[in-house]
Amino acid sequence: MLESRNLYSHYRKGFPKDLDSMLLETDKGDNFSYKEAESLSAKLANGLKALGIQPGDRVTVQVEKSPMALWLYLACLRGGFVFHPLNTAYKEHELEYFLENASPSLVVCDPSLYDMVHKLSSRLMIKHVKTLSAEGQGSLLEIISDDDCFETFKASKDSLAALLYSSGTTGRPKGIMLTHENLYTNAETLTSYWGFTQNDRLLHALPTFHVHGLFVALGCVFCSGASMRWLQSFDAKSVVPHLEECTVMMGVPTYYTRLLKEESFCRDSASNMRLFISGSAPLLEETFNDFNELTGHSILERYGMSETNMNSSNPLVGERIAGTVGLPLPGVEIRITNEFNEALPADEIGNLQVKGKNVFKGYWQMPEKTVEDFTADGFFNTGDKGVIDKKGYLAIVGRSKDMIITGGLNVYPKEVELLIDEIEGVQESAVIGLPDEDFGEMVAAVIVMKISNELTEGKVQEILKNLVANFKVPKKIFFSQELPRNAMSKVQKNILRESYSKKL
Repeated sequence: MLESRNLYSHYRKGFPKDLDSMLLETDKGDNFSYKEAESLSAKLANGLKALGIQPGDRVTVQVEKSPMALWLYLACLRGGFVFHPLNTAYKEHELEYFLENASPSLVVCDPSLYDMVHKLSSRLMIKHVKTLSAEGQGSLLEIISDDDCFETFKASKDSLAALLYSSGTTGRPKGIMLTHENLYTNAETLTSYWGFTQNDRLLHALPTFHVHGLFVALGCVFCSGASMRWLQSFDAKSVVPHLEECTVMMGVPTYYTRLLKEESFCRDSASNMRLFISGSAPLLEETFNDFNELTGHSILERYGMSETNMNSSNPLVGERIAGTVGLPLPGVEIRITNEFNEALPADEIGNLQVKGKNVFKGYWQMPEKTVEDFTADGFFNTGDKGVIDKKGYLAIVGRSKDMIITGGLNVYPKEVELLIDEIEGVQESAVIGLPDEDFGEMVAAVIVMKISNELTEGKVQEILKNLVANFKVPKKIFFSQELPRNAMSKVQKNILRESYSKKL
């Protein structure tokens, strides 16, 4: 009989022999062991099964980070239910599309959102809506079974573990189908590559609706039997004392720039740490160098995306080069190509393509788009521009899809532009990323009006805040007579970025 490819089964192999070993400790001092994780996830899996959830059914989860939300994630893996996490900042306009497209059998939301989610679910004929608060309370607890034995679903190579959505470059978000095999092969590779052991303690301050905090961080912990300091969110001042008890921290560049500004953060703060990892957005060389000078630690930068999890990483032992995202991970092929998919030699910039068991199965209900984004020989076109030097180190030099990364979160301009263009009086708009000291990039918009009216920056922001998550709302809005275009009438966003960066 073939071995099950279930992600939880692979996590379980890495659990400590002594299941009473601590798994996580919250910022409030609550402790949970591996035994409790196994027991509570089994009880939840039994409850979900009793509710009528079947393997392959989607379970949409839009809740705040909590241990109970973590047990729900593990329960979905164990039951073969497809985990569909959503950013807690998403508004009704966004949520409606996700629910209609994913067609979940169950939606779990924050109690404060129940009325809105229940209304949407009723219209979309979604069977079940349950609630779960940041404190771990809500109607989801009513389904928890007394039975803490559960036979984990025997996943096949193509069994879906998770469905994540990227914002759409054309305004239509794409569902990214990740299999159990995609996730466990990447988790086991990273655990080994970054040297995780049972002796490690990870400072986990990342959100758990994102690849970074959900699959990368948790995968390394579960596969090694390590423990976590589980923080609700990142606050530099409160994080510093916890670093003294931890050995590894994963964060986005914003976390590191904020630590450098925190007066209490010093070399002694990092004396117990063995590794600082950064990802989800480009790390400035200045941040890399300043952090090294203050702490003596070289931040390890890596490169990944929702469709692939991690593709490359600077080495644990060896040279970590600022401005690069390191070497291809074991089992991952990376190449730089020209427009004809022909591989380019070292030091030439081109299209970045990847191939490996970590690469997603395809886009949910979008077979044509899946075919479009893969080459004939099975490489995935990431949409990024990259260059590989003679040492084999990869650097990301641009994004051909105009994506903005603000504080580690992705914003696709087209989605925001479509909403701005619907505002009365607006002729057209262009959404761009501008430099931001704290978030790396800020979302900004340049708007051309049909006729002069009293539309202001504040009014545009107010309208958008009711439609999209706050991180997508432009922090700066500029009004212009026209947008610069090339000979093919395409808006030249590079000119806009250059021009408006000078006005900050």
